[in-house]
Amino acid sequence: MNEALIYLITVVFDLYFMVVILRIWLQLVRADFYNPFSQFIVKATHPIVAPMRRILPSIGSLDTASVVLALLVVVAKILLLTLMAGEDFNLVATLIFALVSLFKKAGVLLFWILIIRAILSWVSQGRNPIEYVMMQLTEPLLAPIRRFLPPMGGLDLSLLVLMVLMNFVNILLAKTIPFWAIA
Repeated sequence: MNEALIYLITVVFDLYFMVVILRIWLQLVRADFYNPFSQFIVKATHPIVAPMRRILPSIGSLDTASVVLALLVVVAKILLLTLMAGEDFNLVATLIFALVSLFKKAGVLLFWILIIRAILSWVSQGRNPIEYVMMQLTEPLLAPIRRFLPPMGGLDLSLLVLMVLMNFVNILLAKTIPFWAIA
């Protein structure tokens, strides 16, 4: 029973955490707000982000309210799991973990969006709303690679190069960040 509850809490918090990360990312790349996928992300986070925006103004294109919400979601998850385990709660360690988790989950999300975008490029008959948003999310990262490595023989290798670079950074960070911060 306890493992099942831990699993459920982890999945619910992680899914919402990814939705909040997507909101941050969509705003950073100035994705199409009227896209149905973007509308879902906004509607899923707006009830919490809107009141926070009154207190936390944006810094440029970075929505600080959404960043704080992402960190609060991780802190709430850790607090809940810590209380369930009957252990002591360390706020400083939790905040560090939340910050590392934000970057780690953003990388995982980017990886899966790149995979889905690659698969859709093989089977898609045209533009659909999800594919369009995925293009808007990943294009700022892929375009600079294409400047140095243009398509060869009709193959765009920028996605592969980005994934290799992401894996390189992941391995590099795994050596410098303690194992407990990678979960």
